[in-house]
Amino acid sequence: MGFLSRKSKFMSTPVEEPHPIIEELQRMEEAVPERAEPDRPAGPVAAVDSSSSQAAGEESTAAPPAGGTVTAVKPAASVSQAEEAQAERFMPRDLLAPSRHEGVVEEPKVEVPTKHADVIAFANQKGGVAKTTTTLNLAVALAESGYRVLCIDLDPQGNLTMSQGIDPDKVEKSLYDVLVNDMPISEIIQKREIDIAVASIDLAGAEIAMSTKIGRERSLEKALKEVIGDYDFVCIDTPPSLGLLTINALTAANKVIVPVQCEYLSMRGLVQLQNTLKMIQDNLNPDVKIEGILPTMLDTRTVHAKEAVEILEENFGDLVFKSRIRKAIKFAEAPVKGASVLKYDSGSSAANYYRELAKEVLANESS
Repeated sequence: MGFLSRKSKFMSTPVEEPHPIIEELQRMEEAVPERAEPDRPAGPVAAVDSSSSQAAGEESTAAPPAGGTVTAVKPAASVSQAEEAQAERFMPRDLLAPSRHEGVVEEPKVEVPTKHADVIAFANQKGGVAKTTTTLNLAVALAESGYRVLCIDLDPQGNLTMSQGIDPDKVEKSLYDVLVNDMPISEIIQKREIDIAVASIDLAGAEIAMSTKIGRERSLEKALKEVIGDYDFVCIDTPPSLGLLTINALTAANKVIVPVQCEYLSMRGLVQLQNTLKMIQDNLNPDVKIEGILPTMLDTRTVHAKEAVEILEENFGDLVFKSRIRKAIKFAEAPVKGASVLKYDSGSSAANYYRELAKEVLANESS
């Protein structure tokens, strides 16, 4: 009886509650109308997308009576439009999943480097050390090797211009017009053994005329941009001073060759040139450097000349060129004929001195 009188107790089974995210998904999906078949009436209308129905040109249905259920049948003409709109619609579950859209990756543009000329300034504040002779004959030696060379006569004396048979007193346009009046440098270039931008005595007043010009130290550098791609080498002959014209040359150049007569007074100018070059590197042209120091007018018969070369090599080491420019009467005779020594006497020792120097310069270029 006790067993029979015992009331049966119902065991409660745990009910799994849906995850809140799942419920939210269901509510969101119910809010989106299901795609209706063409000839089947749609289910109870839960919500009407007024914007889509107006865009498709559908007629709005009347409000259902209280307690009733209204089934709406879409016109056949609007079914396809509704399907297209539904096909473009993202479902909520699709929005939760990340979709990766691979963008178009553009290949980096490869810039072809433009070949620019090596601009070499020949500088020494001491006069009479063969700057002009070295500028012209090295330029012609480089041209003999097949390179395109431009010489620039930045010396108001115009010796480089005269050495190519051009009278600097008769030229109508010169570097004065380029530096002071911003004339294109191509208008003053004349073709001789090499192309040469000519000088005139007017250059003596260029420093005063440029004194109030903004960016006056870069006047030559800006002028060379017009023709820098037409040449392999640009050789600049500078005046025997460290004034504004020489500063223009050092600012435009990337290399400096220093001709040094093998005498004590000529070698003293090296210290001042180094100080000026350091100033240029700090303020105007950080890329300029000394390419080499060239012993010129060497007379190997004297002990003083030999000692001068030894002092150069001890103090400057590898900066001193192995080539030596020895004294020769041909260097004085060639300008009278308006030619370089390589044209005046091609087979002479004097011509070969500069051919050897050209080989050394080109070897340094390739190393």
